[in-house]
This record gives sequence, structure tokens and C-alpha cells, in this order.
Amino acid sequence: MTTVTSVVEPLSIAAPGRDHPPASDTVIARIGPNAIIRMIEALRERVGEAETARLFALADLSRHLVQAPDHMVDERDVVAIHTVVRDVLSLAAARAAGRRAGELTAEYLLANRIPRAIQPILKILPAGLSARILLGAIGKHSWTFAGSGVFTATAGHPVRFAIAGNPVCRGATADAPVCDYYGATFERLFRVLVHRNATVTETACEAMGAPACTFEIRWR
Repeated sequence: MTTVTSVVEPLSIAAPGRDHPPASDTVIARIGPNAIIRMIEALRERVGEAETARLFALADLSRHLVQAPDHMVDERDVVAIHTVVRDVLSLAAARAAGRRAGELTAEYLLANRIPRAIQPILKILPAGLSARILLGAIGKHSWTFAGSGVFTATAGHPVRFAIAGNPVCRGATADAPVCDYYGATFERLFRVLVHRNATVTETACEAMGAPACTFEIRWR
């Protein structure tokens, strides 16, 4: 158990090689580039190249289409693109794009950030133990996807995690949870590494007035 945990690399949504926040990030919170790159890919799939370009222009982020970021980005960029997508597209379309971006982010992590030698071990361990190991690795590097938000998690069944000050829905007002990006990322990781029937439900959302966006992960 200790050996397995110690060799799990950071499940960072940042670029490879950046496992610790630089000192300057205490002034400007930053998030790993997958939050931008995978949203570009998701939008291109769902609404096409021209509409993706328009959405990024409205968010004043066209530079990311000219050259995809290869380093941590200002979290305000993530806030901006999610805000524009929600404001311009229907809520259903915005949520679908966020979910697809989360799935693509998880696929990137599985292919590039989680050691191939460790993945089969997590898959054969009891689900509760695999979940605990995975949560531990995620929690240590939550700054790479939560930015200035605060990530907390509790192992068990269900697994519960929360992000207070969530950049994905910052400033939003909605009648339903809108943080599909995080939900889909965790769901894909847990389905592959913990239990094939894992599902993530956002049970409270800051966009609905909750103090934090909270999620539950269940499997049978």
C-alpha cells in the first residue's frame, strides 16, 4: 500500500514537469493548460471551428487558438471561457461541452500522467482502496485544477469531494449544477481505475447559491 501510493505520479491537470506551484502563483492563481486545450477540442467537436473561434474571441482568448498553451494559465482565462460558453450557448450545450472537455482531460491524464505500470494495480485493488489512493494523489496537486479554489475530499462510499471558489462556475447563476467539467474528469478516471460503474453526481453548486460545489462518486 505505501509502495503503491508513493509511486503514483501527480495527477496534475498541468503540463508535464510542473509538479509544484511557482512562487508567483501566490499573486495570480493558475490552472493547468488542459482546462483550455480540452475545451478547445470539445467545442470544435460540438459546435465547429468557426463557432469555437467566435466564443474564444468573445472571451478575449483568441491567442489560445493561435497557439495552445503549454504551461499553467491564468485562472481568469478558465473563468472567462466557461462564462462565455454558458452565456452564448444553451445551458444544455454548455454543459455538454464542459463534460466533453472533462472526458478529454481524463484521457490525457490516463495517457500521459498516471504511470502505465500503476494503472493495472489500481484496477485490481478493492475499489475503496483504489479510490483512497487516487484521491490522495489528486488532493496533493489540486492546485493544478482548482486554482485559487479549495479542494477537499473524503474517501468512502460514496466518495465525496468539493471545490469552494470553483473557477468553472465563478460568477454564474443557474437553476441546476453546471460544473460538468470536473464531474466528467473524475467520473472517467474512476471508471477506468476504480470501478467501471462509477458515476459522479454534483449535489450542490455555487452557481445555485451553495457555499461550495460538491460531488459524490458511487459505484455498484
